[in-house]
Amino acid sequence: MTIGSHITTFAGLPVAEYPADLGKASRAGSAWRLEDPDYDNTGQFLERLEALAAEDWANQVTALVIGNWGGAYDTAPPIGLLAATLPRFTRLRSLFLGEITFDECEISWIQQADITPLLEALPKLEVLTVRGATGLGLKPVRHTGLREFTIESGGLGADVVRAVAECDLPALTHLELWLGTDNYGGDADVGDLAPILAGSRLPALTSLALRDAEIADLVAVALAGAPVVARLRKLDLSLGMLSDTGAAALLAGQPLTHLDKLDLHHHFIGAAVLERLTAELGEAGVTLDVSEGSDAGRDDRYIAVSE
Repeated sequence: MTIGSHITTFAGLPVAEYPADLGKASRAGSAWRLEDPDYDNTGQFLERLEALAAEDWANQVTALVIGNWGGAYDTAPPIGLLAATLPRFTRLRSLFLGEITFDECEISWIQQADITPLLEALPKLEVLTVRGATGLGLKPVRHTGLREFTIESGGLGADVVRAVAECDLPALTHLELWLGTDNYGGDADVGDLAPILAGSRLPALTSLALRDAEIADLVAVALAGAPVVARLRKLDLSLGMLSDTGAAALLAGQPLTHLDKLDLHHHFIGAAVLERLTAELGEAGVTLDVSEGSDAGRDDRYIAVSE
């Protein structure tokens, strides 16, 4: 998997570029995308942000997509200014921070920052997606509005994983963490995930994605007995290094037949275990994605997104 093109929809809305698409896009019905057109001038990004916030229809905007804020490979996003400006979009409910393609900046080169001020400044935010984890920080917070929280990375630090696990998110229905590889800072282990797998701070969670994980087998073993699984409708362990070990643990653990979907695509599971998965879950009506499989015996297993 590569992140080679910009998203065309976000939060159920078509993405429109500001200011290029003014006049042909729906002001209230678009997810407005902001970026520095030259990719190396934060000032231009801030000028566009201020211009959009000053529009007389800014209070109609419900979704924003933040692209390259200028030199994202060596400059963190201006979180303080974002936290001060975004509340002016009074109906803002969905935010993507770092919607940057690999040819603009590889995912593990994207410089991030402590995103806690954004959550504190936007108590009505419902959807937050963050791409890139270099320099990413988070303090445990209580946020009663957030329903979907995604962090895409080639390596997610244990400190961030623990902070997510310690957050109190009573409305969260979807949590997605790209754990990545230790080569790019992904040093979390299953112990760091324990509060998430217990689910006590996530009473509304129905969709859990622990993706792109070098430690996918260990995650699967932990999930086999995790309390949170019983109330999930979707479980996603795709993009990682899942092998027979992890898949067999899922089959031997608690029932998964209540799931609507189990996504394991990009995997290293052998034919015999795949046949068992298909038989046991397929008969129960679970949608099973085991596409993009590779030779189960290969020594050079890899995650789909790293650098």
